Amino acid sequence: MKKNRLKWFIPLSATLLFAVYSQDVHAEETPETQVLTIYNEDLLSIPENYPTQFTFDSGVEIAYPEDGVKGVYVTGHSAGGSRLAELTNLLNDTELNAMVVDIKDDYGDMTLDLDSDNPIIQENTQNYVNDPAALMTHFEENQIYPIARIVVFKDTRLAEARPELSFTHSDGSIWKNNRGESFVNPFSQEVWEYNVEIAKQAAKMGFKEIQFDYVRFPEGFETRSDELQYTRGGYEDMDLDDVQQRVESVTDFVKYAKKELEPYGVDVSVDIFGYSATVPEAPGIGQNFSKISENVDVISSMIYPSHWGPYFGIAKPDLEPYNIVSEYMKVENEVLGNLESPPQSRPWLQDFTASYLGSGNYLQYGPAEIEAQIRALKEAGVNEFLLWDAGNTYTKGVNYDLE
Repeated sequence: MKKNRLKWFIPLSATLLFAVYSQDVHAEETPETQVLTIYNEDLLSIPENYPTQFTFDSGVEIAYPEDGVKGVYVTGHSAGGSRLAELTNLLNDTELNAMVVDIKDDYGDMTLDLDSDNPIIQENTQNYVNDPAALMTHFEENQIYPIARIVVFKDTRLAEARPELSFTHSDGSIWKNNRGESFVNPFSQEVWEYNVEIAKQAAKMGFKEIQFDYVRFPEGFETRSDELQYTRGGYEDMDLDDVQQRVESVTDFVKYAKKELEPYGVDVSVDIFGYSATVPEAPGIGQNFSKISENVDVISSMIYPSHWGPYFGIAKPDLEPYNIVSEYMKVENEVLGNLESPPQSRPWLQDFTASYLGSGNYLQYGPAEIEAQIRALKEAGVNEFLLWDAGNTYTKGVNYDLE
């Protein structure tokens, strides 16, 4: 018997209401009504596996390096100034192939115009790079893999503009560390959204990877957490102690960012203390190496020899760059090997001299010391790395492609 079927979709807030009404064409028969089904999924939620054909296309064509990413850190000043030509020559003349460019720096300043509608982003844009489109064209012409570095929770500018998103003293003043820097609150969803907005705009510009740095609470936060005023948001009602609340909030930010950035076709990486891989979790700052690694494409441990105290039985790590990196990688490989889908390991290496350690505690870092770190990585099966020098004056004469 032929039937008429009426179907309708009624959006109510974020709920989809679907009903099917079925009735015979014979009026004398009793209408048949089927069960009403309600779907409580967000109408605009991002699917679990985002269709690649709907991925945002920035128009910038730069492929992931075949031999793996080997990059250098670049400040906004360098990216927008004369230093860019020198750094480009370094990459073109060596096996280096990527630049990690400050997009939101350690103060919370944007280094270039991100074309965002957010007024705080606009107010804190410094335009060190006057022509972002020209910068991306430069990267494309030289096939330099561009990575956007975004400092997340260390953000003096946002803390000053919105103290309620930061940590404050009882008198309402913003907490600062001994360097005069402020952090914003990893428990705050609004802080998450602010940083992901910056990341989305960088992805639209053509950056192929978003690298989040300072994805953590301030160092030593466990010693002052009870003294400061701040919200814990939805984490306050969770059946978790203070440490696990911090760990969950940091991990959840990474999950959130990864999901939100899927439509833009970019990889997501996180910088993390190398120390975090050697302990179950770094409780004060909320970093759990395994949990963060499970939610990123790339994990970049900061394993500069100068940043370790006595560790792995090495009394003065800066004097033994090969040994400290080699010992660390044994730990990292074991941790990542226990994950179902481990990320690409791409550690940060030291290309600077840590004279602040004092006589007898540091080496003058040159080609031999940098190659020692790279050799230790390669022997551990890791072919990717990033070089850090705050002044962007990288050592010449280094063999970056050791056999």
